[in-house]
Amino acid sequence: MNRRALLSVGLTMALGASATFMAGCGEDAGTGAGAGGGKPLVGADYPRSDTDFWNSYIKYMPQFADELGVDLKTTNSQNDIANLISNTQAFISQGVKGVVMAPQDTAAIAPTLKQLEDKKIPVVTIDTRPDTGKVFMVVRADNRAYGTKACQFLGTKLGGKGKVVMLQGGLDSINGRDRTEAFNECMSKEFPGIKVFGEATDWKADLAASKLQTRFASDPDIKGIYMQSSFALSGTLQILKQRGLQVPPTDPKHVFVVSNDGIPEELKNIGAGLIDATVSQPADLYAKYGLEYVKAGIEGKTFQPGPTDHGSTIIQVREGMLEDQLPAPLVTLDGAPIAGQPTLKFDDASLWGNTP
Repeated sequence: MNRRALLSVGLTMALGASATFMAGCGEDAGTGAGAGGGKPLVGADYPRSDTDFWNSYIKYMPQFADELGVDLKTTNSQNDIANLISNTQAFISQGVKGVVMAPQDTAAIAPTLKQLEDKKIPVVTIDTRPDTGKVFMVVRADNRAYGTKACQFLGTKLGGKGKVVMLQGGLDSINGRDRTEAFNECMSKEFPGIKVFGEATDWKADLAASKLQTRFASDPDIKGIYMQSSFALSGTLQILKQRGLQVPPTDPKHVFVVSNDGIPEELKNIGAGLIDATVSQPADLYAKYGLEYVKAGIEGKTFQPGPTDHGSTIIQVREGMLEDQLPAPLVTLDGAPIAGQPTLKFDDASLWGNTP
């Protein structure tokens, strides 16, 4: 299936069996339609607009809403859980039939989710999974796989020896925890000769740069960096340049850098030899399937664990919590397999970061 095709999409409804539903094109949206059979009104809260990844997601949302026949009310919580809670209250007062959100604090959102559940307003969370509570669907990539892929890349390139810095995101987020735990577990099991320095950054670029600078001062022989998000990209490149470490991978001084997100700037930097790899997080598919699932919830549809027809797998996280784990490939300069796992080349046309 063409990842960019804006067509009616069938989603798997049970293990080994699927049923399709029309991604509405201005038609009656059933139980969630407005008066007179209009488009269902969906509240979409954007978690932040200070990173290229989330700005790309924001760009895709109205595009897919138009195609799917959904009206959007949008807010931006700017990485503040209090804002998200307030924005959700506004959505309720405005009569939305469903909500799409990406809570960055995955614990504190629980009471708001309970309120939406009581009002029978389906919720789809994007990129993050709430620690407790129920939502209609989580649309997310396998974040543990992010950490494992980064570990396998760095461990292989370093030959199982040396020191690496992991610039962690926020550990109050399931994403930060998943990526951190998986990276550490992989290193401990597969590359015990590598020492990992974990630096908590709360997804803040300035904090990441400060901690990386401090770590280089104490351990100038660092040979690898894992950035859990592209928020740390600019500062990392600046520090490597200042220290004279922006050299080709064939140079013994080279520091191997792997990131997460797959934004255009990362792909460009891989091509230029400034970083070595990234895990492409699907900003376009987060928007597409986030809206498809919330519309399905409004229409009273249900889903079960199993493979989907769009290359992902729905898993049951716990009772009342399903998660569609979208694919997120490792991207490198040459696309050669790492640790026996396939990768994509940085200029692959299927990557959302390579599209206008």
